[in-house]
Amino acid sequence: MIFEADRRGLSHRHRRLHAAFELAMTVANFLAALLFVIGSVCFFSEDWLYLGTWLFVIGSALFMVSPALNVIRELRLAAMGDVDDLANRFEDGS
Repeated sequence: MIFEADRRGLSHRHRRLHAAFELAMTVANFLAALLFVIGSVCFFSEDWLYLGTWLFVIGSALFMVSPALNVIRELRLAAMGDVDDLANRFEDGS
């Protein structure tokens, strides 16, 4: 919703919440991808396999953070009384 063209109907509080969650999800996804790349490089050496495995596990956990934050954001919006927007997005399939 933060990247939708029409955000005029949202309150300042809603926009701030969306922006904060979008930033957190972007950081989590970036860190997860970075750990996957570093973990992949670690697999080139037998001595680094253990570290590479842990980086993959941590990266996988970080990839779970983004959808979890999305759920939390939607619940917070619902608690703020933005249920109509959630229903409209469900009907639109987004």
